[in-house]
Amino acid sequence: MQKMIKNAFSTIIIAIAIVITAFILGSSFKNRNQNLDTISVTGLGTTDFVSDEILWSGTFTVTSPDLKSAYSKISNDKKIISDFFISKGFKPTEFTFDAVVFQKKFREIRKENPQSNYQYSYEQVFDGYEAVQNITFKSKKDPALMAKIEAVSSKTSELINSGIELTSNPIQYTYSELPGLKKDLIEKATKDASERVEKIVSTANGDLGKLKKASMGVFQITGQGSNEEFSYGGNFDTYSKNKTARITVRLEYELE
Repeated sequence: MQKMIKNAFSTIIIAIAIVITAFILGSSFKNRNQNLDTISVTGLGTTDFVSDEILWSGTFTVTSPDLKSAYSKISNDKKIISDFFISKGFKPTEFTFDAVVFQKKFREIRKENPQSNYQYSYEQVFDGYEAVQNITFKSKKDPALMAKIEAVSSKTSELINSGIELTSNPIQYTYSELPGLKKDLIEKATKDASERVEKIVSTANGDLGKLKKASMGVFQITGQGSNEEFSYGGNFDTYSKNKTARITVRLEYELE
């Protein structure tokens, strides 16, 4: 009798397990089919624009045996450089000087060691002070000042006649209306994706359902006509005045 009860109980457990397994498999099959009844499409938004902000800077350096004379020399060079840019048509308010940075300089000398296993040794010897200062030019939404900065950036070699070598850094170009530009590109990319998916579905005589998911790709800015490859992490070109911005939007719809 107990054996019959035990067998019946085992049969019930097996039956329940079969039902649960069938339910899980059925749900998985249903979900798989639901995933198949979708369509994904990517839209592109792109535009060309011209930078309206510019940043350019230069660096000049002096060296001297003592701190006081180093400061005196760089102050004199600062005056010469300031007068140079004013002579080129700049107002004193159109450029700024950073604080002077001082650092100790050392030189390495080699000494012979005839009594040692090492033939030579090297020693660091104090060689004076180096003073470094930067001059910076900025412009925002001022085409005339921007053009003036661009023109003078290639003429700093004239300062060599005054005994000053101004090291010019690359000009950087940016855009003040970037948030609005990005918003417009997202709208363009979304519209492009919507038009693409509608065209695909209508051509296939299908019916488009509701939007399930939307995701935005990486925002890219490159120089116009550049062969620079688009980066997974995004590009943000600052060395080209004329730029191209692009973004992608991916939409996923249900199919009815």
